[in-house]
Amino acid sequence: MTTLSPTPRSTLNRKKDRAATDRQALYDVLDEGLVCHLGLVLNGSPVVLPTGYGRDGDTLYFHGSTGAGNLRAAATGIDVCITVTLLDAIVYARSLNNHSMNYRSAVVHGRARLVEDAEEKMHGLRVVTDHLAPGSWEHAREVNAKEFASVAVLSLGLDEASVKARAGGPGEEPEDLDSQHVWAGVVPVRTTFGAPVPADYVPAGSPVPAHVSRGRDR
Repeated sequence: MTTLSPTPRSTLNRKKDRAATDRQALYDVLDEGLVCHLGLVLNGSPVVLPTGYGRDGDTLYFHGSTGAGNLRAAATGIDVCITVTLLDAIVYARSLNNHSMNYRSAVVHGRARLVEDAEEKMHGLRVVTDHLAPGSWEHAREVNAKEFASVAVLSLGLDEASVKARAGGPGEEPEDLDSQHVWAGVVPVRTTFGAPVPADYVPAGSPVPAHVSRGRDR
């Protein structure tokens, strides 16, 4: 498995033992996450906004309105940072200082590229769609020319990335181990999908498509 190649920006400064070294760990976080946060400097101020995305190999595609200021700025070749975080548990310790979280997080640095080739742009839209709503590309109406022109698709390579994770129970100070009256442990956190709710205009009794039902099992 190809390893991650740390750079000064992607090298962990604290809790270095929590760093993942293999690229598959990066893929796993990106593929399980649903929303990324795109960070950049816009008009002299830092901006971090939730953004739809999808991964194809070592390329991350993300998209939004052509009128979005953050995407227009990202398309100019400035440095950007994309993060994806999965929260797995809240960790309760016997001291407040040792309360923590179990998590997996990915941080990707680089310069995004505006996808201008029509074929690749359509491919990028499909990658993003398949990530959030798998099966919809074949099921729903195709993107028309007006919609295609109104959306911007950007790509970002995964060359400069890091993964950090924590798992397990609380870390306690030796003097706190005898505090029997204070509960300690882990409360798991899970993202789940509920039963599909049809739109008001869908005829009553219409079956839920298989790709929607399968999406709940991710």
